[in-house]
Amino acid sequence: MKGKRSFKIVALLIIAVMLTLAACSGGGSNNNNSGGSTGNNSSNTGGQSTNNSGNSGSGSGNKAEEKPAPMKISIMIPSFSTELPDKSSPVWQRLEEYTNTDLEILFTPNSSYEDKLNITLASGDLPTIMNVAKTPSVISAARNGAFWDITDYLKDYPNLSQAHPVVLNNTSIDGRIYGVYRARTLGRMGVTYNKVWLDNLGLQPAKTIDEFYNILRAFTYDDPDGNGKNDTYGIVVSKYTGPWDIMQIWFGAPNKWGENENGELIPDFMTPEYREALKFFRKIYSEGLVNEDFPVMDSAAWNTPFVNGQAGVFVDVADNARRLNNSMQEAAPRDESYTIVTQAPVGPKGHRDMPTSGWSGMLVISKTKVKTEEELRRVLDFLDKLNDVEMKLLLGYGIEGRHYDMVDGYVVPKEDLDPALGKERNDFNQLLMFIGEQEPGYAPTPINAQIAEVQKANEAIVVGNPAEPFVSEVYAQVGQQLDNIIGDARIQYIVGQIDDAGFDAAIELWKKTGGDDYIREINELYKAAKGK
Repeated sequence: MKGKRSFKIVALLIIAVMLTLAACSGGGSNNNNSGGSTGNNSSNTGGQSTNNSGNSGSGSGNKAEEKPAPMKISIMIPSFSTELPDKSSPVWQRLEEYTNTDLEILFTPNSSYEDKLNITLASGDLPTIMNVAKTPSVISAARNGAFWDITDYLKDYPNLSQAHPVVLNNTSIDGRIYGVYRARTLGRMGVTYNKVWLDNLGLQPAKTIDEFYNILRAFTYDDPDGNGKNDTYGIVVSKYTGPWDIMQIWFGAPNKWGENENGELIPDFMTPEYREALKFFRKIYSEGLVNEDFPVMDSAAWNTPFVNGQAGVFVDVADNARRLNNSMQEAAPRDESYTIVTQAPVGPKGHRDMPTSGWSGMLVISKTKVKTEEELRRVLDFLDKLNDVEMKLLLGYGIEGRHYDMVDGYVVPKEDLDPALGKERNDFNQLLMFIGEQEPGYAPTPINAQIAEVQKANEAIVVGNPAEPFVSEVYAQVGQQLDNIIGDARIQYIVGQIDDAGFDAAIELWKKTGGDDYIREINELYKAAKGK
C-alpha cells in the first residue's frame, strides 16, 4: 500500500508540473537564448543560439522564463564622430535589451586608434572585444594567447557560420581564426564611364580591352562633349596606384602573388602578363589618353576631372559611380544618370578582376576578460545576434520612426534630423559585421542597381591572392623599401623614363634589397599551409 500511495503522489506531481508548464507557455515558444532579448520574443528572429549553457532556469512555474543576468561586455571600436552616444541613447538601450548585455563601448578616435590599440595590447588589460587589423602587434598578441581561437566555434552560430571562406582565409593568422571580420564587398571594382559622352559618340561600354582602348582614344580625340575643343582625355588616374593594380589583373597578372610552372609563388611583377599590362599603360600615356600629372595628382582631387567634364573613364570601386553622378547632378540636375558602371573588360586570360580583401577589421575576444568556454560562447552569441537583421538596422540606421522610416521595404532616413537624435546612433555602425541575412537598404536607383549587379557578378571573376594569409617577417622589416622600388619603377616605365632593361634592373635591386629572402619565406609558408 505504501508503494502504491507513493506512486500516486509522484503521478499527481508530474501532472501538476505539466499543467503549470502548459499554462506558462501561453501557446508560444520559450526562447532558449543564453543571451536573448528581454521583452517581446517575436522581434528576436534569427537570434537563437545553439548554445543553451546559460539557461539554468528550466524548472516549473515562473522559473521557466528566467534568463541569466546581462553579461558585462566591454568593446573598443574606432569612432569618426565628435558627438558620441552614451547609455542614455535609446539605440544603446535597445542593443543591450536585445542581446541581454551590459555594454561598455569604448569609442576611440580613428586618427589615434592604432596607437591606443598598441598601448592596450602592451598593457595586457584588454577589453572583452576589440576591433583590430592584422598588424604585427596583433599577430604577436594572437600567437602569445591574448585572443580566443574561434575557428572551431563559428559553425555553431546561425549567422557566424555563414562567414565567407575566402574572407576567413584572408583574416587568418597561421591558418587559425581569431576574430569575426567586418565584411566589405569582395567584388567591389568597376569601370565607370561618362554616359553622356558614350551616347554622344554612339559607343557602348567596353567588353574587351581593345574596346576599352578605343573608348579612351575616342574620349580624347573625338570631341565627346561636342564643344569643338580639344580639351578632354580618356581616363583620370592619381598618385594612388589602385587603377594600375586593378587593370593589370585584366591582362592576366596575378593578384600580388601567383604560381609559376613549378608551383612556386612569385611576385606579380615577375610575370610576363604584368609586363604586357605595363606596355599598355605606357601606350595610353604616350598617346595622351591619361592625365600627364597622374604621378603627383592628390587622390583627394581624383574625382574632379571626371565631374568637371575633362575625363570620361574612372577605374576604381563600382560604388564611386554613384558619388560621381551625385556631384554632377548637383552642378546640373537631369533625369538620367551621368554615369554608367560595368564590370572589367575581358582580357587575354579571360574575365578577371581584383577583389578587395573582403574585410575591414575583425572583432577579437580577449582571454583576459573571457576566461571560460561558457563565457566565450555567450560573447559569440552576442556577436551572432549583432548580425540579425533587426540589429543590422539598429546599428546602421537607428530606430525606425525616430531616425528613419521604412517605405515599401526600403530605408528612408529622416530629413533634417536633429543633431541630438543623430548623436544617439552615431558610430554604432562600427559594430556591423554584415554576415548572414541581407538587411533592407536604401531604395534602388538605376545607378544603385547597376552597382549591385556589377558587385554581385564580380564574385565569379575575382582573383585571390594566395599569399594573403601569410605573415612575413622579412616584409615587416623591409617591405616599404621593396614596395617603393617596384612602385617607382612602374611609374618610370609608364612615363617613358626607363625601358624593359631598366625595369629588369629594378627587379634585381628589389631581389638584393631583401626580395629573394621575401620570396623564400613566402614559399616556405605556402608549402607549410598546403601540407607539403
